[in-house]
Amino acid sequence: MTDVLERGSAWLEDQRNRRMTRMVTYQRGGESVELAATIGRTEFEQADDFGAIHKIESRDYLVLTSDLVLAGLQTLPKAGDQIRETDGARTFVYEVMAPGNEPPYRYSDPFRRTLRIHTKHVATEG
Repeated sequence: MTDVLERGSAWLEDQRNRRMTRMVTYQRGGESVELAATIGRTEFEQADDFGAIHKIESRDYLVLTSDLVLAGLQTLPKAGDQIRETDGARTFVYEVMAPGNEPPYRYSDPFRRTLRIHTKHVATEG
């Protein structure tokens, strides 16, 4: 018998992916894939050498784990990869990264269906 919570989570993720996404391009070197992504954010707190706490905000992209396929293989995000988001005539380029020793992504649900990819804006084209 399937877990009721797992079925409910799958339904919610399907609704998010259908109704709350925009298309972005995920790029690693010469490989890329078009993904449906929900835009989010994460606030990180880091202490500097003097003990002062700094808040850093990441632009996050929530994508289905199964959709991140490069060169025919399902993969996980890596620091240095890029996400390109087009808005009208401009394309915003975000690099996959997280501050300090934080990982550049995390799973957004307990069943590992959705990735939350942390990024930083590095360029605007157009």
